[in-house]
Amino acid sequence: MTAARRRSAAILLVGCGKMGAALLAGWQARRIPGPFHVVEPAPSRRIKGARFHATPATLPRNLKPAMIVLAVKPQAFGDVLPAYRSFAQQGAAVLSIAAGQTIAGISRGLGGGAVLRAMPNTPASIGRGMTVACAGPGVTSGQRALANRLLAAVGEIAWVADEMLLDPVTAVSGSGPAYVFYLIECLAKAGAAEGLPPDLANQLARATVAGAGALARQAKASAAELRENVTSPGGTTRAALDVLMAPDGLESLMRRAVAAAARRSRELAR
Repeated sequence: MTAARRRSAAILLVGCGKMGAALLAGWQARRIPGPFHVVEPAPSRRIKGARFHATPATLPRNLKPAMIVLAVKPQAFGDVLPAYRSFAQQGAAVLSIAAGQTIAGISRGLGGGAVLRAMPNTPASIGRGMTVACAGPGVTSGQRALANRLLAAVGEIAWVADEMLLDPVTAVSGSGPAYVFYLIECLAKAGAAEGLPPDLANQLARATVAGAGALARQAKASAAELRENVTSPGGTTRAALDVLMAPDGLESLMRRAVAAAARRSRELAR
């Protein structure tokens, strides 16, 4: 019997804010076996089937989790990690979903152990998330498989070997939902400026972005091909795209936005 099988299947979730709660709900929806222990002083909601603890001091003394999922803000890592050193040093793998916190930095804070990093995004709350993960040195195939199962419970997952790629991943998919929500805001305001009732403009913007996203996800065609399929020469869409695709248009703006987010992700690791 392998060491991984001898260990408890318990999952310890540290932090149960929006993303932590989304993960926990996804695990239960996918019937991933627990037990699940959650350390969260003020949970927004207590999900049935999980054991909540206000502090790590109230965790069972004989608890030997297979994996610790760190779903706390990057700024809190220095205060949080010491409480979980003993678990990591006893063989529990640690999966962090915090932006900018490196595998090496987390490992130092824990005094060693197997560490994985992942960057999910907020559509995980409805099971439509996108997560990119990276396994650090010493992570076993069984630990990676468990992390994959936990993350796949809330949407799609991809793995990268180069941890440095998680900074641009954070900038594109981690922060990306905010860009899309802002697009909806801007599109609705533009429609209202052209005379649409604000409620109708908002409905049109939300439905259009949601529908286009679903089409892009299911279609075999590239995004460029889908765009071209909507664009008739000399038509209304072409007139709008002439503005959006100008040298100082959306592509240039998006590149600057993603670069700023990636730069900030790298700064968080310092």
